[in-house]
Amino acid sequence: MTRKTKSPTRRLLYISAAFITVLILGGFTARYMGWLGGGEEAFEVETAEAAQRNITQIVSASGKIQPEVEVVMRPEVSGEIIELPVKEGDYVAKGDLLVRIKPDIYQARIDEINASLLTQKARREQARASLLEAESVYKQNKQLFEREAISETEFIQSQSNYESQQANFQAAKYQVQSIQAQLEQAEEELQKTIIRSPREGTVSKLAVEVGERVLGNTQSIGTEMLRIAMMDQLEVQVEVNENDIVNVAVDDTANIMVDAYPDRTFEGVVTEIANSAEVTAEGTSEEVTNYEVKIRITTPHNLEMAGNESMVQITSEEEMSGDHFTPTFKPGMSATVDVETETAHDVVAVPIQAVTVRDFAEEGEGPAGSLKADTSSSEQRTIIPDEDLRKVVFVVEGGKAYRRRVKTGISDNTHIQIVSGIDEEEDIVIGSYRILSRDLSDGDNININNRKFTSR
Repeated sequence: MTRKTKSPTRRLLYISAAFITVLILGGFTARYMGWLGGGEEAFEVETAEAAQRNITQIVSASGKIQPEVEVVMRPEVSGEIIELPVKEGDYVAKGDLLVRIKPDIYQARIDEINASLLTQKARREQARASLLEAESVYKQNKQLFEREAISETEFIQSQSNYESQQANFQAAKYQVQSIQAQLEQAEEELQKTIIRSPREGTVSKLAVEVGERVLGNTQSIGTEMLRIAMMDQLEVQVEVNENDIVNVAVDDTANIMVDAYPDRTFEGVVTEIANSAEVTAEGTSEEVTNYEVKIRITTPHNLEMAGNESMVQITSEEEMSGDHFTPTFKPGMSATVDVETETAHDVVAVPIQAVTVRDFAEEGEGPAGSLKADTSSSEQRTIIPDEDLRKVVFVVEGGKAYRRRVKTGISDNTHIQIVSGIDEEEDIVIGSYRILSRDLSDGDNININNRKFTSR
C-alpha cells in the first residue's frame, strides 16, 4: 500500500524537475539567439558629464635643491692653514675672517726684496753721480772743441761717455721700479694669506681643517676650502624634456614637493631656462634631450640661517602658536616640481580617459566622413588605407554610444579641455579603457553600470 502511494509522487517530482530544466535551457538559448533580451549585445560602460571647469596645464619634473648663488672660496696663495674661525653652518657677514694661512715665507720674501730695493737705489745714486760727472766733462770739452783747443776724437769720447752714463742711469731707475713692483706683489701675496668673506651668507660647505696645506690658484685651480651661500634663497634645478620645454616660460608659477616634507607643497617661480640642451645616450635608441630649468622657492625658508635675529624670533613665535610653518631645506634635497604653464577658465572639460583616437580610414570613412568604395573582394581587403587618426568622444544618447569628433585644448592631470565637438552637460563614456580604445563603435548599445567618475 505504501509503495503504490509513493510511486506517483516521485514520478511527478521527476517530471517537474525535467520541465524546469528545459525552461532554463530554453531561456538561455533564446537569449543567446536574440529571441529574448532585445537582440544585440550591449557594452557595460561608465559615464560622466561634460562640465565647465578651470584647466591648468602642468609640466612635471624632478631635481635637486641648490642655492641660487654659491661662492666657492679657493686660496690665491699656497701654505698651511693656521686659523679657521668658522665652521659649517655658521652665518658670516661681508669682511669676516674665514681663513688665515701661515705668512712666514711671504714675509721673508718681502724682507729679501726690501734689501734688494735698497741696494738698487744705491746703484741708482751712483749712476746719477757718474752721469753728472760725464755731463760736466762733455759740456767743457764741447766749448774747447768749438775753440779748437782739443781734438775731435777727444770730444767724441766725452760725448759717448755722457750718453753711456745717461743710459746707465735710466737702467738703474727702471731696475728700482722693477724691484718696487716685486715688493708690491709680495706685499699683496702677504695680504692674501688672510681670507675674508666676500659677501654675507652661510658656510654651506667646509672642506679643510687647521694645519692642512692648501694650494693657491695661481699655480693650478687651487684647493676648495669652503662655500658661502644665501640659504634663505634656494632654488630647484630640474631637467625638462624637449617635448615639454616649449610650454615653460620665465615667471611661470610652480608647486614644489620636497621628499623631506611629504605632506606639504611649497610655492615657486621659474627664473631661468637653459638654451643649451643636455643629451644623454646620444646616438642610441635611448637618447634623451633635456633642458635645465631653475625654479626659485618663494615660500619663506631657512630663516634661521639668514642672519636676521628679529625675523627668526617672530618665526619661532608663529610656529609655536601653530599659525605658520617655515621649512628648513638643505642643498641636495630631492624635489618634484609642477610648473603651471597655462590656465583656461570656465571651459568645457571631460576626464582625459574619455578622449580616444580612431582611424577613420580603417573604418571606411574618407577625410570628409564619406564612405569609401566597396572593399568586399579579397584583393581589395588586403589594401591598407592611409591612416586618418582623429580624436573622438562617445556621447550617450538613448542607450547607445555615438562617436563625436572633438578638438581638444590643454589638459591637467585628470581632465582635458574640449574646444569643439560636445557641449556642457552631455553624457559621455569614460570607461573602461579596453572598451573605449578598441571595442566601442559608433551606435553600439551600452549599459551604464555606474557613475563613479564625474567631471564635477
